[in-house]
Amino acid sequence: MHAQDQELVALFDGLDTPGVSDAMDKLGLHGQALGIMPLANYARAVAGPAFTVKYVPSSNPPGTVGDFIDDVAPGDVIVIDNDGRTDCTVWGDIMTQYAGLRGIAATVIDGVCRDVGKALGDGYPMFTAGRFMRTGKDRVQVETVNGTVAIGTVRVAARDIVVADANGVVVVPRGHAREVAETARRIEETESRIREQIVQGKTLGEARAALGYHKLQAKE
Repeated sequence: MHAQDQELVALFDGLDTPGVSDAMDKLGLHGQALGIMPLANYARAVAGPAFTVKYVPSSNPPGTVGDFIDDVAPGDVIVIDNDGRTDCTVWGDIMTQYAGLRGIAATVIDGVCRDVGKALGDGYPMFTAGRFMRTGKDRVQVETVNGTVAIGTVRVAARDIVVADANGVVVVPRGHAREVAETARRIEETESRIREQIVQGKTLGEARAALGYHKLQAKE
């Protein structure tokens, strides 16, 4: 991973998708990937720059499917746009194993995966629109790599910052990464202070009113 990628990803260390989502709302940015769900209740969020892949229906003869993974850098999040198709997979156990060996951070698919037992057993983070056993070979093929794709109604450009956890996936436009991370941390600090006040005996309404909870996500 390049130095600038490392710097941007580090900004999101310790943040979760609810906090990042709230920050995006406050800044008027759309990045919540609707319908893309985690395979498991991952304990920690993962973050990384997007390596984007666009799939299309197969030509005749059919093109390749998963060979792009050789070009993915450690720490990247693979983002696959299969147009939300649920009738055939674009990811299986061999790719899970290879991604884990290469230190790839996670895989996000607007479509389905299979061999989920391997991903769950290895603890490899995956976020998809579902799961299905039928192969995508001879049904879909890679059309473009590191172009702009769509995931769950969200536009994703190569090297945007992807944050994903048990709640789902948020895509942060690269040019807004710093302000989103800074805003998310300010929101989290306020919410932590609310939690402290209710432990000290204040009502939830009192604590929220005192710290401006209802305006935390409002656009400025």
